[in-house]
Amino acid sequence: MSELTTKITAAGEYISKFWQDKPVAGIILGSGLGNLTQEIERSVEIPYSDIPHFPESTVEGHSGKLILGYMQGKPVVAMAGRFHFYEGFSMQQVTFPVRVMKALGIHTLFISNAAGGMNPAFQVGDLMIIRDHINLQPEHPLRGKNEDTLGPRFPDMSEPYSKALIDAANKIAAANNISLHSGVYVGVQGPTFETRAEYKYMHIIGGDAVGMSTVPEVIVAAHAGLKVFAMSVITDIGIREEENVITHEEVLAAAKAAEPKLTLIFSELIRQL
Repeated sequence: MSELTTKITAAGEYISKFWQDKPVAGIILGSGLGNLTQEIERSVEIPYSDIPHFPESTVEGHSGKLILGYMQGKPVVAMAGRFHFYEGFSMQQVTFPVRVMKALGIHTLFISNAAGGMNPAFQVGDLMIIRDHINLQPEHPLRGKNEDTLGPRFPDMSEPYSKALIDAANKIAAANNISLHSGVYVGVQGPTFETRAEYKYMHIIGGDAVGMSTVPEVIVAAHAGLKVFAMSVITDIGIREEENVITHEEVLAAAKAAEPKLTLIFSELIRQL
C-alpha cells in the first residue's frame, strides 16, 4: 500500500468511527457558502484537526469541519470549508478530502465557490453553472507517480462536469424561477484578486468567471471516476472599467445573499440521486 492510500485509509477509518452509513454524495462549500450544512439532518460534525492527515482551513468564511448526515433523505458528507494552494498546501493536500470522500463511498461530488465575473452579462449575486474549466494553476494534483488503484494515468477530461446533472439543475431552476448562467470557470492560484488586464485576458481566452479553487478537486474527482456538479456565485465583476476595488468581505456578503438559491438547487439535485 502506498503512502497516499495509507493516509486515505487512516482518515476514512477514523471518520467511520463516528458515521457508519455510506454517503452517496460529497459537498464542498466555498467562501461564505457554509450555511447549506444547516440542511443536513441528524448530522455528525468532525473538526478537520481531528481527522488524520487532513489539513486545516485558514481562510475566513471556511469553518473547517466535516459534516456527515442526511439531505433529502440521502446520506451525504460535506466540507464546511475547503483548502487552497495559495494557503501553502500541496495540491495533494488540497485534494486529499476528495480521495477520502470517494473511499467513504460517494459517487457524485457537488462543489460551490465564490468567483469573479468576466462575462458582461453577469451581475453580482448571479449563479453560474460551471460547464467547463481552464486550468491556470501552476501545479497539477496528479503530477508524480500514478496510483493505479485510484485512477488512470491519463484521465479523460472531455466531460469533467456532468451534463446530466447540469440539465437537471436547469430544470430545477426553471421550476423555481431561479435565473442561472452557464459558463467556463478559470482556476488561478491567488491569493491576489486579478488585475484589470488579467480579467480581460482570461475573458478573451474563453473564461466567464475566475476563482482560486475547484479545478484541483474536479481533476481528482475525474481521476476517481466521480460525477461532478459545480456552481459559482458571482461575487464581483472584474471586467468593467469603472472603479472596482474588491475585498474579501464583499465576496462573503455577496455569497451569503445568493446562498438560498444555490442551496435549493443542490438540495433538489441530491434528492434526485
